Amino acid sequence: MKTALVVGGTGPSGPFLVNGLRDRGYDVAIFHRGTHEIPEIPDDVEHIHGDPHFRETIDAALNGRSFDVVIATYGRIRILAEALAGKTRQFIAIGGVPAYRGYFNPTVNFPPGLPIPVPETAPTVQQEEGENRFSYLIASTERAVLAAHPNGVVYRYPYVYGPYQLLPREWCIIRRALDKRPFIILAEGGLGLMTHGYAGNLAHAVLLAVDHPDAAAGQIYNCGDDVQFTIRQIVEIIADEMNHKFEVISLPAEAAFPARGVSLEITPHHKLMDCHKIKRQLGYSDPTPPDEALRRTTRWYLEHQPERGGEIEQRLQDPFDYAAEDQLAEIYREAMRRAQAFRREMVPTPHPYPHPKQPGLARDHRNR
Repeated sequence: MKTALVVGGTGPSGPFLVNGLRDRGYDVAIFHRGTHEIPEIPDDVEHIHGDPHFRETIDAALNGRSFDVVIATYGRIRILAEALAGKTRQFIAIGGVPAYRGYFNPTVNFPPGLPIPVPETAPTVQQEEGENRFSYLIASTERAVLAAHPNGVVYRYPYVYGPYQLLPREWCIIRRALDKRPFIILAEGGLGLMTHGYAGNLAHAVLLAVDHPDAAAGQIYNCGDDVQFTIRQIVEIIADEMNHKFEVISLPAEAAFPARGVSLEITPHHKLMDCHKIKRQLGYSDPTPPDEALRRTTRWYLEHQPERGGEIEQRLQDPFDYAAEDQLAEIYREAMRRAQAFRREMVPTPHPYPHPKQPGLARDHRNR
């Protein structure tokens, strides 16, 4: 029997990974702290309870065991990679797109922001000082994984949506629709693009490395849905699923603080990843269309609503301060009234290509 270990397993993509491995004939164990269990993990899956953040607790929990495949989604992955060196034929690490230089601090690049789209070859954060510590740790972990497992695989996850998300941005939209808010404030019109991935689609991407270990060996992959929506389109899909209609109040990023939860970050810069490599090398395509995936996610959170003011809402840093939002909306509307009153006659400009009425003329009837 082939054996697989999933470190984590109870987060958004965990159940899809576990059940995908089972469907492929693996005897699956999950290694996690056991602080919460979920019904999507079948009874035949072994639970190894321990802390995957420290070498001593990893060694104690795994006790010299080996596995055909290890997928590390949680814990200190560099330490897991070192502890499992020589104990698995394939080590797959789940990292994240914040490894890229400029992801959190656009001004470290010139021009500011990330290249669009961002290929796997784009610079990652190589030093902690002067850049971003979190990004540095992600990028340095990638290097440690491939040093310990030269045939390992690293995935750079984008924002993950679906059940069990620790920071479910969709809830900021869903709750406002439940509360019958007539408008929603979005930074820069909600026209920002940031790569998203449905948990089931991302798990499918990871399992392609299990299916094609030789092609994936030593590779780093961006991953995400084939189709990407703007923040505004995401709002519209969720609202449509709930039979609700929002007026969009567009504010400059500097003033759109109520949009932080909806947008995750308030920034005018796009964060769109190039996912062609995994399509070309492993044949990736979405098993679940993103529109349907967003609707499924919405229905799940309607059935599993976070506590108002509870831990999830605190992590989202969304106060749902509707009085402040109403004040901002009135400032916006007053500014729009003033801007619309400031008019001047627009000079009509025809398109620049000439259309002569007869041959031989240097310019046509519009002097083009």
